[in-house]
Amino acid sequence: MEIGKEESNVQNAQLSMQELYGKTQEPPHKKVLLTENMQYSDRERIHAYWLSRVDGIGAVTAAKLYESCGSFEGIYERVLYNRKKLDPFICSFLGKAVKKGLEEAVPLFKQRVEEYDRLEEQGVRFILCGEAAYPKRLMHIYDKPMWLFVRGTLPEDAKPSAAVIGARSCTPYGRQEAEYFGRILAENGVQVVSGMALGIDQAGHKGAMDGGGLTYAVMGCGIDTCYPPSGIRLHARIREQGGILSEYGPGVPPTASHFPIRNRIISGLSDAVLVMEARVRSGSLITADMALEQGKDVYALPGPLDSPLSAGCNHLIQQGAGILLNPKNLLEEWGIETNVLCRNTEIKNEKNKKVLESTDDLVYSCVGLYPKNVDQIAQESRVEIRKLMSILVTLELQGYIREITKNYYIRIK
Repeated sequence: MEIGKEESNVQNAQLSMQELYGKTQEPPHKKVLLTENMQYSDRERIHAYWLSRVDGIGAVTAAKLYESCGSFEGIYERVLYNRKKLDPFICSFLGKAVKKGLEEAVPLFKQRVEEYDRLEEQGVRFILCGEAAYPKRLMHIYDKPMWLFVRGTLPEDAKPSAAVIGARSCTPYGRQEAEYFGRILAENGVQVVSGMALGIDQAGHKGAMDGGGLTYAVMGCGIDTCYPPSGIRLHARIREQGGILSEYGPGVPPTASHFPIRNRIISGLSDAVLVMEARVRSGSLITADMALEQGKDVYALPGPLDSPLSAGCNHLIQQGAGILLNPKNLLEEWGIETNVLCRNTEIKNEKNKKVLESTDDLVYSCVGLYPKNVDQIAQESRVEIRKLMSILVTLELQGYIREITKNYYIRIK
């Protein structure tokens, strides 16, 4: 981007206050409210990007600064003014660490302009609060992000949207249900939002894409970072079949504090939040609380009473959350007509039918999505241990079950 002489001087932060404002007078003070359909100049966008890279500036603080200073450029000017003469406004509500961060960011302005100019080359869009591309759903939450970095697309305002969230260390049961719900919802035009974390999040994304729908991952790190790194292929696929978005610019590492903060965006982009598996104290329940504060519906998948990973879901149901029995009921509740036959009535492809001997079938029926040990399977099937072990080996070789740890088996088909 071409920068004129005046802007070039400002970016180097070398103009005296007399040159900028006369006799060190306070910068203009104009209160502006954030609304929909806002328009920003290129100059404003550069200053917004500069602010987005200041450590410690959260959404609420950024919004208060913007509304009080009248523009992103106005924020920059007041920080310059504060460096020469203490600004009562800047000092009124900013902590020492944030004020220090703002002042240290001034000399980096030129570097930030260069970074901003490279965003397009990296396939990154920088979307500001209230402009046409900014999701309308986010405009209605208290701590709406002031900016979003986006690779791919953003959820469409006119289409229904659901968050599929849950535990990273999920069970095969939780993973299967997340993938199944994601697929059926996507097949019926529902956008699926999650955080691309291991476990439930990734299963929800995968299900949505397998269903030919759109899915969106809200990251807790810089827009150019794939976290977890093991999800690099899924990350690339989501960019092609939806989008990756983050409040954090290039180079920002994933830190523990970022993930609870980004959860409000996951719930904010959704009409409903589906919790598939969660412990009583977990990030998923924090997201559910945020969703309720935002006026969103919350649903939970019931699970075994003795499973710690279902305890959070069962607690939500006890507190009044909707019960996830099957996606067809959910779609009907939302007024979405569907002819999809849910799992218990789906017509199975002939080649997927399990043609097993009667004893093998009996043993197979005793293996579930939760791990069972050999003694428990023997007790339920009443098959002698030696014969049982032979059958379990056969079923594993055929791809029906898996031994996840010594003598503990789960069903995978």
